[in-house]
Amino acid sequence: MSEWKNEIKWNADGLVPAIIQDAVSKEVLMMAYMNEESLNKSIESGETWFWSRSRGELWHKGATSGHVQKIRSMRYDCDGDTLLVRVDQEGSACHTGRYSCFFNQIAVPGANDDPREAKERFAMLNQLEATISQRYAERPDGAYTTYLFEKGVDKILKKVGEEAAEVIIAAKNKDNDELRSEVSDLIFHLMVLLRERGLPLDEVMRELGLRHNKPTTNKMR
Repeated sequence: MSEWKNEIKWNADGLVPAIIQDAVSKEVLMMAYMNEESLNKSIESGETWFWSRSRGELWHKGATSGHVQKIRSMRYDCDGDTLLVRVDQEGSACHTGRYSCFFNQIAVPGANDDPREAKERFAMLNQLEATISQRYAERPDGAYTTYLFEKGVDKILKKVGEEAAEVIIAAKNKDNDELRSEVSDLIFHLMVLLRERGLPLDEVMRELGLRHNKPTTNKMR
């Protein structure tokens, strides 16, 4: 640690801002400050510790609520004046009970993050992953995703199996409208499963990329 710790540019109060990001959905959850002691405790414990400027003391995220943040990775930016901490978030990150602290919208003319109108082809998957992660953290009453998470992995696996069977039936029926609907259901339940297991969609995409780029051999007989 001593090799890179000298690269951190602490402010006049001996603090550095830390951006906390969900390692699975990549959503920004919160921003807080660390001093050298809280940074050391974060690294030693594997969970986030911060410095409270208002209370003038260290605080362990989730110590009272149980909503701890288990650190997956930690980086600092090119200037050394900001930390990026990727975590597995237990429950909600925000003291309001929200998944992320950044839930207040500011209207910007011409801006649009609606995935239905985004240029990125698979932007909807990003939005779906973020929404599922929010449901996982907040567990709103009456939400179907909450029901799945509360029932646990066996129920989710049962739904994945059912939807896979429905995809097969729709394909055999040569009904593309039905197939489109059933494939959507299957993808949704697969992404719920990934969230339950804490496996980012990015890692699935990386695996597909590795397979696609893997050299093949053409055996001549």
